[in-house]
Amino acid sequence: MFYEVQSPKPWAAGHEQTLYRETIAQAREADARGFETWWQVEHNATPEFSYSSAPDLWLAAVALNTSRMRIGHSGIIGRHRVNHPMRIAARTATLDILSNGRLEVGLAVSGGKEWATYGADPKTSAEEYQELFEMLPRMWTEDEFQWSSPHISIPRRTITPKPMQRPHPALWQTAGSPKSFRMAGRRGVGLLALTILNPVSSMAAMLREYEAGLAECERPVGHAMNRQKAVFTFVHVAESRRQAIANGAAWSALWYVLAGPKNFQVPLSSYFSLFRSAAHPNSRSSDQYKLDVIGDDGKDPTVLEPEPGDTPVIAVLKRMARGEHVSNEEAHELLEPIDSIVIGDPDHCAEKFAGFSGIGTDRMMCMMQFGRIPHDSVMRSIALAGEHHLRNFP
Repeated sequence: MFYEVQSPKPWAAGHEQTLYRETIAQAREADARGFETWWQVEHNATPEFSYSSAPDLWLAAVALNTSRMRIGHSGIIGRHRVNHPMRIAARTATLDILSNGRLEVGLAVSGGKEWATYGADPKTSAEEYQELFEMLPRMWTEDEFQWSSPHISIPRRTITPKPMQRPHPALWQTAGSPKSFRMAGRRGVGLLALTILNPVSSMAAMLREYEAGLAECERPVGHAMNRQKAVFTFVHVAESRRQAIANGAAWSALWYVLAGPKNFQVPLSSYFSLFRSAAHPNSRSSDQYKLDVIGDDGKDPTVLEPEPGDTPVIAVLKRMARGEHVSNEEAHELLEPIDSIVIGDPDHCAEKFAGFSGIGTDRMMCMMQFGRIPHDSVMRSIALAGEHHLRNFP
């Protein structure tokens, strides 16, 4: 399971409390149905798109409402101005204890508005990120810890508590560019990858970058190598194709693609240019992508009128961005042929899952609660996936 925790407008009274209550119910259902891990993001000041600005509290709630499903950060924003390393070490160790040793820890570099909100300097991003990967295993395992660098100084301290897992929880890295896929491998940590309307073949190429990085790893940042590859995508399993359309899953996936750039204050055109080439999101320079931030006035320079080279997906997204109506049926017809989008009846979804398995994916991170899909339909999707797919995925 992969969660942003979303609540699109229009909002009813008490919508946040309702969202939280429904999400915990979904966690209990996923635990009962046999899902392996509950992954949760960290995003800040992202209304509609993500209500997971306090992921450690969320994961504590999930841990205390489940009995066997593991809990995972996907991932903690690895900037010292956003999350102090000592706070990360203490909170993750606490989560590991509360969950009885079920924690997985992923780190994310983030970018765009989330850097600007906290005044994090884009120029020091790579150095701070690497420092955090090196610091965490030491803070988790050493009796005393200290650190000094141009970016942060931590005096000699005994950091408590310590994780329950030995030597420490598994480390993971979110990745969106060829460079970051390769770096995850070089660090010897697990891979948390995302698919946004791009073919499985593009993910296969990115996974090869990760494998190349693993081959170059001389010393993992943790006490042990983590070679697992987890891939995120949209998943909605319904009794029939007709029901999947009625539930609005494909429309909600398109809404997600539009809401992301808006919330992170990056131009929608940064996604369009990648869709035109069928490349992976962020596949051009990762640093440049994160620097393309639009102002707080929200004025996106993206051209929303038709242009030469627009793909069918881009054309529909532009219509939605202009405020035009796109039906559930049209959205489904548009996304159904894309092999990375797992939306439909159980047999159709099984074919899509097989494609991910065929490129060496170890874990599917299934985003089931997104956009306007009703809570009851999310619960049914979790149940159907548990019945038809979990035991068949390697």
